[in-house]
Amino acid sequence: MRPRLLFVSNLFPDTKEPYRGLDNVTLLHHLKDRWDIRVVALRPTLGAWRGAGLKLLPRSQDEIFRPHYVPVPYIPRVGDAWNPGLMHRALQRELVRVKAEGAWDVLLASWLYPDGGAATRAAAAAGTPSVLIAQGSDVHKYLRVPRRKQAILEAVKASRGVITRSRSLATLLGEAGAEKSKLHPVHNGVDVSLFHGGPREEERGRLGLKDKATVILYVGNLLPVKNPELLLRAFARLRAGWQGAPLQLRMAGKGPMREGLEKLAGELGISGSVYFLGPQDAGQIASWMRAADVLCMSSHNEGLPNVVLEAMASGLPVVATDVGGIHEVVDAPWKGALVPPAKEEELTAGLQRVLEQAPDRQRIATYGSGLSWDATADACDRILRDALEK
Repeated sequence: MRPRLLFVSNLFPDTKEPYRGLDNVTLLHHLKDRWDIRVVALRPTLGAWRGAGLKLLPRSQDEIFRPHYVPVPYIPRVGDAWNPGLMHRALQRELVRVKAEGAWDVLLASWLYPDGGAATRAAAAAGTPSVLIAQGSDVHKYLRVPRRKQAILEAVKASRGVITRSRSLATLLGEAGAEKSKLHPVHNGVDVSLFHGGPREEERGRLGLKDKATVILYVGNLLPVKNPELLLRAFARLRAGWQGAPLQLRMAGKGPMREGLEKLAGELGISGSVYFLGPQDAGQIASWMRAADVLCMSSHNEGLPNVVLEAMASGLPVVATDVGGIHEVVDAPWKGALVPPAKEEELTAGLQRVLEQAPDRQRIATYGSGLSWDATADACDRILRDALEK
């Protein structure tokens, strides 16, 4: 008989937000043959104060987890003192219903604040162990806020263990005072059935890249934290002195900065070489990764973004700012280059160096193929079973 796992988080998709918490639901799908899994998807919302319900539905492939979407009263900006308690009360009421339909053996919660604190308190009240997942910003940003830091450390203390999406997150939590023996770095996985090496010319033909253009690929939301303006400026500088095949910058993603970025491209005189692709699904991103010459990330802050792992699995070298846990993967010159954040000249130089060195794409893809979701699920399964046995 499979042990029973209850997953609790605000980071779980629905049909309106199909990409919300995609890494979490992907992990659950890779664990579903080992665990009987149910999901409580929290939705902090002002509407909960008025008793408004949620008319959310799971994606068809996620119905197996019988997810229930729970509205949680939420106070924006000034609610740090109250939001964890509000979430805990909402979760506690929901878990009474869940337990009546069948208990759970381990509670797994993703996002340390306030989800983690609410979940560990609820698990303790039910007499079951809990394991947490640290995603990224819940560590990078929230440890800087004293009240949130205290709540995070209390949640870690109450848990049986914490899965961190990178080693750097574990280091930050340990330095903040979390018990280091509870911290377990496990990278997200890659769907290697989609992201893999392949014939570049064939892929480029399918994407309409009929010339010999050198393609720099950006994948991400067009948000200030991603600093796409830096990438445009570095691209303009690189293009001005470039002696090789014509350069193109292909930017996949959406966000509020798009109009400003289009304007900046015009001011820099690079509009004809910059292509805004808009949102792309996983299959489209995989095609672009096989076709491109380098992936570039110019962020101010990151955890360990999946797009870097996907690039590796696709045989695509990476040039990125040295933030978060990216250095854990891009850790050798044959994989790409890391540069200091917000340094236009150094980002330009990193791009030029990688583009001129003719990377061994097969070697990169072989390395990346080991970053599969199966490997990630194996590691998480061991942590969950250890929690169950303690």
